[in-house]
Amino acid sequence: MADNMEALEEWVGPLLAKLDDQQRRALARNVARDLRRRQRERIRAQTNPDGTPYAPRKEQRLRAQQGGIKRRAMFSKLSTAKWLKATAQGDTAVVGFFGSVARIAATHQRGLKDRVTRDGPRVEYAQRELLGFSTHDREMIMDSVLTHLDAR
Repeated sequence: MADNMEALEEWVGPLLAKLDDQQRRALARNVARDLRRRQRERIRAQTNPDGTPYAPRKEQRLRAQQGGIKRRAMFSKLSTAKWLKATAQGDTAVVGFFGSVARIAATHQRGLKDRVTRDGPRVEYAQRELLGFSTHDREMIMDSVLTHLDAR
């Protein structure tokens, strides 16, 4: 993925150098907004950036017997605008989780161990890539840059 991003950066860099600061900020805002939308759709579809589905949840026999918890799609609240933010600073576009949910998202993104509750047991979570670039995302960025340059 890093090689693809470097190739994209090499392609976009000279084009961005021709824009003034205001135009770069506007382009970064548009790209961040579009990337956030695509990440949200992918999280709701429960797929990794490469198109594979998320690892399923572990079966919870005790809670399933009691019937106390309804199973919804994972990360349904994390994909809302409250937690998944898109920001643009200068000519940089950033899409990510901020605040208290950033730790939860990082745990799932990397497949780390974490406590379920404050004094609960440590559990190793399956890796579920919440944020990442797919080939469609790279194409969308290139299209956004070209559209922005055409409108100029």
